[in-house]
Amino acid sequence: RLVESGGGSVQAGGSLRLSCVVRDDTYSNHCMAWFRQAPGKQHEEREAVAAYGSDGTTSVADSVKGRFTISRDNAKNVLYLQMNNVKPEDTAMYYCVAVGPRSSAIRALNVMPGAIPFANWGQGTQVTVSS
Repeated sequence: RLVESGGGSVQAGGSLRLSCVVRDDTYSNHCMAWFRQAPGKQHEEREAVAAYGSDGTTSVADSVKGRFTISRDNAKNVLYLQMNNVKPEDTAMYYCVAVGPRSSAIRALNVMPGAIPFANWGQGTQVTVSS
């Protein structure tokens, strides 16, 4: 129900734009977010990097602030993550996630991955940044 695309290999300093098609009207009022899982990390260690709140607010993690931007096209039901000036430490599997209804973006960044139902996760798209 959440289908990501746009991942790939890029050199440090480059850009990528991830897309997530939301194929479920159930998520129309959900806070949406991008999480990532770095190599060697477990599911519980997935990191929320950006969120788009049910109230239209956005928030990004300190680790990507000034470089990543989240946006949402409600008409097309697509969530985006614009990644600029990427770094090798951004290498990870990136997941589109429906965090939950009526949630702010700031709150979503602090949600534990294990608290989000498995069905609310996309399959992921790999981003690899080389130095």
